[in-house]
Amino acid sequence: MLFTVLAFLVALGVLVTFHELGHYWVARRCGVRVERFSIGFGKVLYRRFDRNGTEWAVSALPLGGYVAMQNDPPAHATQAQINESFNNKPLRQRAAIVLAGPLANLILAVVIYAVVGLLGTQEPIAQIGPVPAGTPAAQAGFQAGDRLVSVDGKPVDSWLQARWALMDALSSGGELEVGVKDQLGREQNRYLTLPAGEILPDGQDLMAQAGLVLRPARSIVQEVFKESAAEQGGLKEGDVIVRLGDLAEPGITPFVQKVQQSAGQTLELDVLRAGELERLLVTPASDSQGLGRIGAQVTADMPMTLVRYGPIESVERGFTRTAQTFWFSLKMIGRMITGEVSVRNVSGPVTIADYAGQTARIGLIAYLNFLALISISIGLLNLLPVPMLDGGHLLYYAIEAVRGKPASERMMLLGQRLGLALLAVLMSIAFFNDITRLFS
Repeated sequence: MLFTVLAFLVALGVLVTFHELGHYWVARRCGVRVERFSIGFGKVLYRRFDRNGTEWAVSALPLGGYVAMQNDPPAHATQAQINESFNNKPLRQRAAIVLAGPLANLILAVVIYAVVGLLGTQEPIAQIGPVPAGTPAAQAGFQAGDRLVSVDGKPVDSWLQARWALMDALSSGGELEVGVKDQLGREQNRYLTLPAGEILPDGQDLMAQAGLVLRPARSIVQEVFKESAAEQGGLKEGDVIVRLGDLAEPGITPFVQKVQQSAGQTLELDVLRAGELERLLVTPASDSQGLGRIGAQVTADMPMTLVRYGPIESVERGFTRTAQTFWFSLKMIGRMITGEVSVRNVSGPVTIADYAGQTARIGLIAYLNFLALISISIGLLNLLPVPMLDGGHLLYYAIEAVRGKPASERMMLLGQRLGLALLAVLMSIAFFNDITRLFS
């Protein structure tokens, strides 16, 4: 629990601080006086002043941060103080300062994805398992063992990349060209026609619904114990289990269950050894509980690939992945508004904190990918034209640009009330979804 909370607070601190740094940097470039830059809220625990008079503070509640600018000049202000006030800046500078926060989050996502590309990560190869009859994949001619190499003309190197490339079509439907390499090494294009799928946080995987599932990890013999049934049957270390009785390419769990249920029964075992197929006969011995044992340690063997790019390609992919995620998220928001996608997909702080803890436990790369995703979400959320958000201020500036003068005080007050109501509804939905997931 403590680890999850710490992972969440670190993520929140990094992302919000970077957002506020965007506002701060552009404000200083435009000559606006910044009175305080605070990491956290509430009682100030540490402060210092820089040569520009800005107070840099660390506060007690680590739930974000803020930048306090001089909006209006003080009484009896000098001309220099008047010039340093935010509200006295030209429209284009005020808009740039407001826009800088969300853009900073998007830039951070680009940087994170680029770093992940440079570091590289081990990911499962995009090889599919058995294709259920009647699914879109079966109708398109996909077969077990096919390796996905491209989606809509764009190459994919791993299962995770294939999932991401297919996600938009899986949710909205349509026809997609998928390049595959079959088990004989032949490259072919297959055309997958997908119905629109309903995205639910606890719903069935859309890839599985389409008939595309990751090929299960193969069972490989790690150790054979002396004078065991496995040794007597000719099983050797490094053998890959191709078939056990009526089970083709069984995973670890089906393999163990089959052996346990077959005490005293002779099983046919096909193994792959040094590129050659061998057929063996193994008779599991019965243990004290009547369960079958063959006396071998069997582990999972999932084919992996190292996904890593050079500096230039990593940066390019950082921009591409950020743009794709931003656009996909924006489409999902639009589909929620029209009712095509369930609002159950809205996540609140509890769910986000849980994901922070889970990804941090998995490792650095997973946590960095989580940070990039949430950074894009923060940037997108703040760009929505909702009063109280950065996008709401940009909406007011657009009105000012059209009218030639600022929006009326009455219009802004009405907008603030509407924005506050919308945010309250959104937060209520998010907390409700969090509580529902917590107790379901």
